[in-house]
Amino acid sequence: MSAHDAISRPVVSRDEWLAARKELLTREKELTRLRDDLNAKRRALPWVKVDKEYAFDTNEGRKTLGELFDGRSQLIVHHFMFGPGWGAGCIGCSFTADHIEGTRVHLEHHDVSLVRVSRAPLDEIEAYRRRMGWQVTWVSSHGSDFNYDYQVSFTPEAIAQGTVTYNYATANVSIEDLSGLSVFYRNADGEIFHTYSTYGRGDELVDSTYMLLDMTPHGRNETGPHRNLMDWVKRHDEYESPG
Repeated sequence: MSAHDAISRPVVSRDEWLAARKELLTREKELTRLRDDLNAKRRALPWVKVDKEYAFDTNEGRKTLGELFDGRSQLIVHHFMFGPGWGAGCIGCSFTADHIEGTRVHLEHHDVSLVRVSRAPLDEIEAYRRRMGWQVTWVSSHGSDFNYDYQVSFTPEAIAQGTVTYNYATANVSIEDLSGLSVFYRNADGEIFHTYSTYGRGDELVDSTYMLLDMTPHGRNETGPHRNLMDWVKRHDEYESPG
């Protein structure tokens, strides 16, 4: 659907519109309260202690998972789909990265570090990061179990056997890397705990473009063959015009 395709709704007086808007506002407030309750339950989840030693290639040399906290107690990991030899990162993950890039300074001043992790070698990551102009720390888990343990990367054998677990269920996948967000906590003794992970559409709330589109008459307008962002999103340097 193009910008010129017609859509229509009933046209009413301002008073009638206000009555309908207030009715919707009641539902919006219900959703806000439900979201607050859900967020509280998320924070109340039990934790899993991380005993395995993970190491990552970074621009400052090899670093452990603990060192990625950069002195803060909380760490958000953006599992970015970018496998060895891909040449460019996933379009959807790039869309998400555009949105969370500006949050870094605010998170860091609120005791939260944010990093991206991919299986691609560091030199491939760095080339794509420079192309995109992103500043968030991006490290390579190449040669590590990290992506596999947090269920965003899968061996060819597991894919062939149909034994892949993604989004907490057995999934039929055809590629070795998918996306997600994971959260970790580090206490004063240096112990690290896995507190939360989300996959699939779970990271959608960080994509503010969606939140804005949801307010518009056309909405997300994902009407192509994929019925998702792949129908229209491009890497931000690949659009053919300013918009």
